[in-house]
Amino acid sequence: MKASSFFEMTNEELNVKLASLKEELFNLRFQNKAGQLENPKQISNVKKDIAKVNTIIHQRELGISKEPTKAAKKAAK
Repeated sequence: MKASSFFEMTNEELNVKLASLKEELFNLRFQNKAGQLENPKQISNVKKDIAKVNTIIHQRELGISKEPTKAAKKAAK
């Protein structure tokens, strides 16, 4: 997923996305150990997405970037 799409999300949406990505990573690791994972590259892609989300959350905590407003989200669509 592109980082720009993460920047458009609110903090709540980012936290939900982070939880779902961590669950997906757990499932992919489980599939990998069971020998059922077709594409091992998926694991590294999910790890990168988790890092992107964590970076954006941290930037917002430090005040480097701001959470998008509702008006800005409507204008972007």
